[in-house]
Amino acid sequence: MRPFLLILTLVAVTAQAPQPEATSLSGKPLFAPALAEAARTRMEADLATAKAAYDKDPASADAIIWLGRRTAYLGRFREAIGIYTEGIKKHPNDARMYRHRGHRYISVRELDKAVRDLETAAALQNGSKDQVEPDGQPNARNIPLSTLNTNIWYHLALARYLKQDFVRAADNFRRCRDAGSNADNLVSATHWLYITLMRAGRAAEAREALTPVRADLEVIENGSYHSLVLLYKGERSVDAVYGAAGEGSAGSAVRYGVGAWHFVNGRRAEANKIWDGILAGSDWPSFGFIAAEAERAAK
Repeated sequence: MRPFLLILTLVAVTAQAPQPEATSLSGKPLFAPALAEAARTRMEADLATAKAAYDKDPASADAIIWLGRRTAYLGRFREAIGIYTEGIKKHPNDARMYRHRGHRYISVRELDKAVRDLETAAALQNGSKDQVEPDGQPNARNIPLSTLNTNIWYHLALARYLKQDFVRAADNFRRCRDAGSNADNLVSATHWLYITLMRAGRAAEAREALTPVRADLEVIENGSYHSLVLLYKGERSVDAVYGAAGEGSAGSAVRYGVGAWHFVNGRRAEANKIWDGILAGSDWPSFGFIAAEAERAAK
């Protein structure tokens, strides 16, 4: 092949090559995950609807947020971050913009930026009335279970946990727990609060935090976190917890939690084996995967 044609070919291949959405905490490029065809078709239709609403009123804060959310669901996290950045320019005092961008900074492993955004969201929201956050992917009962306040504190706590800032993360997970009013928020926040307090060397507080979680709680979508907390209380076996786990992000969350439970109880080898198993999969956007990645990057 002539040199000129070779150069053109290389340029064309480079132009078509997918770009990574993130770099793992160990330095590995991460590309948008593959989606099942039916799921992709549905999500692209939802994105088209969100884009039409945005095109009709590009100044609308709600339209910007939904355009960003629908874009991120397709694994286009960098694009979503850009959408929220434009949203912040238009609505610099809207806590939701920073909350959602902070979430996606976690997805792409830019944890310092995530903390800054979520701290800003918390400051803007301080003293303001809480509001329900509609679900982009509704649960079986179509009942939204999270609020702006719980999501701000949850994601800020998670970003700090991933940075192994366990003292401040524990305070934030406690605030997330206390800001909610349903069993789903209680069990998810308590799972993280327990593990975080144990990592911070506050075992007595960790055990006390488990008290409000009972086996008979009516949990709608966070059954995996419920099972984990019951494991920490000694009321579930590991096999039962795994049996309650689903696929995808829920399964990664459960496996990370079991690994963390082993870790805080001195069984480091068991924890590392579980975390390495998570990292052998492809579910890199999930919080369970990112947490396992942070553990192994810190070894």
